Amino acid sequence: MMTFYALASVGGLSLLWLVQNIRVVKQFEQGVVFRFGRVRPGVRGPGLTVLIPIADRLQKVNMQIITLPVPAQDGITRDNVTVRVDAVIYFKVVDPVRASVDVQDYMSAIGQVAQTSLRSIIGKSNLDDLLSNREHLNQGLELLIDSPALGWGIHIDRVEIKDVQLPESMKRSMSRQAEAERERRAKIINSEGEFQAAQKLTDAADIISTNPASLQLRYLQTLLEIGSNQNTTVVFPLPMDVLEPFVGKGSAARAAGTERPARPPAAPPPPPPEPPADDDPDAGDLPPSRS
Repeated sequence: MMTFYALASVGGLSLLWLVQNIRVVKQFEQGVVFRFGRVRPGVRGPGLTVLIPIADRLQKVNMQIITLPVPAQDGITRDNVTVRVDAVIYFKVVDPVRASVDVQDYMSAIGQVAQTSLRSIIGKSNLDDLLSNREHLNQGLELLIDSPALGWGIHIDRVEIKDVQLPESMKRSMSRQAEAERERRAKIINSEGEFQAAQKLTDAADIISTNPASLQLRYLQTLLEIGSNQNTTVVFPLPMDVLEPFVGKGSAARAAGTERPARPPAAPPPPPPEPPADDDPDAGDLPPSRS
């Protein structure tokens, strides 16, 4: 009886030990087995896997696409503008053995490489490229990160720059520049409109000059438009050829009124009187006599 209980206990402990060495690998994972510290050449797929007690150790590696945000990095662009840029990386493990053996913590390694690569891209780019040409910068950043990641069994799926933060002074300068550019476009559009309007008016004047009756029809159409507005004052335009006789008579009358008869030449002024002549030439030398 004691022997039966002993065998039952040993069997139960063996079953429990065997159950503890059974592992479950999920669908999006792969298992790397280390036997006495040495990695086995094959990997364990999804499902149940049995390990040799004491000898085997299983390390599960996630094969899903991992999203890793890159902290914002301060840098100076090639045109000497201080910016703050952050990004996001999408990557996945393609070789679980190399990801487990060749690098200690591939998540931390990818994050550090991404930060240094982002600062390098900031220093090589202009501010306009960071704001408007992000696709090219994303490709360059992906190449910089993918070069060391391939040696770790990791594939960089996508890299994107999320946000570019500018100083307040630069934002004000850019807003003034955009405002000046829009004013320039508005002036150009306005001048082009005036030029086209002048061309159309010139064409209309040429057409009307060939047929004077068209001008009368235009006057009547203008009167019809004025009458539809129910105004109390009606301005009736008159042709200039009707007013030409009156304008000519008024100009002649003004010219006649402005003409004045010529004045006779003024008489020359009379000559000054001559001083009286003295009979005694020596009279001026003698002093006057006193009685």
